Amino acid sequence: MYWPKLTSDRIKTKVFDALNKNINYRKAPILGIPGTSLDAEVFYDDAPFLDNAPFLSTLIANPNHIGCHTTGEAEKVFKGTQELEKELIELCAEQVFEGAPGEHDGYVASGGTEANIQAMWIYRNYFIAKYKAKINEIAVVYSEDSHYSFSKGTNLLNLFSIIIKVDEETRGLLLSDLDKKIREAKAKGINYFIVNMNLSTTMFGSVDDIDAVTNYLTENSILFKLHVDAAFGGFIYPFTHPNSSFTFQNQYITSFTIDAHKMMQTPYGTGIFLIRKGFMQYVCTQEAQYVTGKDHTLCGSRSGANAIAVWMILHNHGSEGWKIKMQSLLDRTTELCHKLDTLGIEYYRNSSLNIIAIKAKNISRFIAEKYILVADAQGREPKWWKIVMMPHITRGTIDSFMNDLKSDTLINI
Repeated sequence: MYWPKLTSDRIKTKVFDALNKNINYRKAPILGIPGTSLDAEVFYDDAPFLDNAPFLSTLIANPNHIGCHTTGEAEKVFKGTQELEKELIELCAEQVFEGAPGEHDGYVASGGTEANIQAMWIYRNYFIAKYKAKINEIAVVYSEDSHYSFSKGTNLLNLFSIIIKVDEETRGLLLSDLDKKIREAKAKGINYFIVNMNLSTTMFGSVDDIDAVTNYLTENSILFKLHVDAAFGGFIYPFTHPNSSFTFQNQYITSFTIDAHKMMQTPYGTGIFLIRKGFMQYVCTQEAQYVTGKDHTLCGSRSGANAIAVWMILHNHGSEGWKIKMQSLLDRTTELCHKLDTLGIEYYRNSSLNIIAIKAKNISRFIAEKYILVADAQGREPKWWKIVMMPHITRGTIDSFMNDLKSDTLINI
């Protein structure tokens, strides 16, 4: 896992070189593209500071990264910034998730929700095309702690949901429930399974036991394709938990979702979808005849500036700098856990991640709402309140939170 840290001047040069390779709306004789640069009366492009602001310059230039540029031919109008997106996909697949060179496709999506649905869409069509499966023979398997995008995706794609129970304390998948529900599904004629594994659930930061699940599936000759929802954990877990099974070295993993707008502090709209070569073809929209290379994505048109933002941040830190930043968040999370331990507060926490889920019985709603903790159940009495240790959290905020906890009438010191 290595990529170099670039100087700010080198990053600026690379981005502006990419923009210069794009066709400029204001200078080229463009007549046929249904788009243009941002409205010049509101977003003027001659501000002096833009010379030192590559991301804002890209935003104003407004490149459209429609399609998936790793699959072959793409719109030549924006080839410069598309090349940087391809570099980004290559870096994530090969450096972060240890994939073989040149063996992956992907794109910068609107977020983890889209990327998760993209995976389900691909595998549904894969089973239909390869095995002549009927819609009612395909199901999506995921835990009850999984992100709601899986429920949304099964609804959109008209697929069955198989929701696996988890242990209340460890948040681990119950293999007995997995076995029970797979057997029930097969008895109903479901023979094809899209399986999601969580590389950190949104609420708890729990990580599914992928090896136990794939052992069960293979030992029972289950026909499946496996996707990893690493929307939260994808840019921290690989750097804080070496020798993980969550890499493309794992033969059972076909795709990943990661979100740069969580740990990486990019603008919202920077989810990333990664998949092994040979699968994007199953969602190629042939009707997109006016799009060079067709369209293989759920969203279609998307901002090239978002891809540039992720590329810039990764190269600003380099792999070593990113490891240090993630380890710092981990250390601060551990420090807070030690403070909670001194008060006898019960919580769940994966030691490789920066999420702490506190049992609701140990903290008053007043304290939780004062510090904008997130409940596991909105609109009804929660069982858990979540803390996420992010870069904006200061020691002063933590000290204030702990002082309030100590004086909380629910805590018996």
